[in-house]
Amino acid sequence: MATVTNRADYWEKARESGFDLSWLEQLKENIQGETTNEFSENNTGRVEGSIPRGNVPQFGAYTFRTKKDVWAHNLTKLYQEFVTRQWSSATDIPWETIEPLPDEIEAAECQLATFFAQVEFVASDVPGRFISTMSPDYHEVRLVLLAQVMDESRHLDVFRKRALANGGGLMRMIDTVSDVVGGSTDNAREFTELSSRLHITGEGNVLTLFRLGELMAYNEAEKAIYRRCAQDEARHVAIGVLHLRYMNECNPERREEIHSYLDEGESRQSSGAGGENPAARNILTSEALAVLLGGGKDKTDEGQKILMAIRQRQTKEYFQRLKSAGFDDRITNGRVNPALLEVYNPN
Repeated sequence: MATVTNRADYWEKARESGFDLSWLEQLKENIQGETTNEFSENNTGRVEGSIPRGNVPQFGAYTFRTKKDVWAHNLTKLYQEFVTRQWSSATDIPWETIEPLPDEIEAAECQLATFFAQVEFVASDVPGRFISTMSPDYHEVRLVLLAQVMDESRHLDVFRKRALANGGGLMRMIDTVSDVVGGSTDNAREFTELSSRLHITGEGNVLTLFRLGELMAYNEAEKAIYRRCAQDEARHVAIGVLHLRYMNECNPERREEIHSYLDEGESRQSSGAGGENPAARNILTSEALAVLLGGGKDKTDEGQKILMAIRQRQTKEYFQRLKSAGFDDRITNGRVNPALLEVYNPN
């Protein structure tokens, strides 16, 4: 082949020699933004954007093949943040700063760590069931859920390690495993139901506790755990806010359905039913929080006062999520659970 001096001449000479370079045009076509297909015909496991083949078996009977059932804007950017903010429970927590604590403090810390380990197990287990049910054409949703599973698994690991690190050990699990986060999360039938209960309510309650974790931390290791878990949990909450915002814009006929999920979540948030909010009712975890926040078993009255302030913070942040997602009409039209309003405005 004769020597060529520029790229255009190179491709032309290649074509003259019998090479089929049509796939290069496909590359140009696939350099685009987010997924645009409103309905997916892809049952082959083909990665979104790749060239289809006619001889591939239709082996993927995906339950969710409609974009508006699972989508949210800006998922790619959110996933980029997921992958750049990973950390290790083995190397990024200063475990050596944990020193012996009074028995009552250590027992409370182990009880709370047991609760968080259980919560984070469910928060990884349930979303994981939905990933394989979504069409590969909506891979952005799959990616953020996979990243959440990775985060939650790390949280399970780090809280289990904390329970064991100072000689206390794992304590009693809460009563209802299947409802541990967000209200009947384990029984969610489709993604919007899951996300409303898990990301908006359950994960939001836990995020507030993580953000205030330094109030109940007794060493630098615990402070680091809460700080890093809070960063992760904020991304999990963002999945739900972005999804509900998209649903509000593109699928408004489902607003009343979503309101019903929020009704249930608010009931559990205010009462503590199902155990997803230790600051609300669950005896084991609320007592542990009171001991840690007050500074001892004889100072739980002061701890309970701080706990009430945390509940107010949880409610305030929940209202902020509703507003961001476009569902703050629950507050203005009086649909929000009265018990939450009472917590938010105790006077």
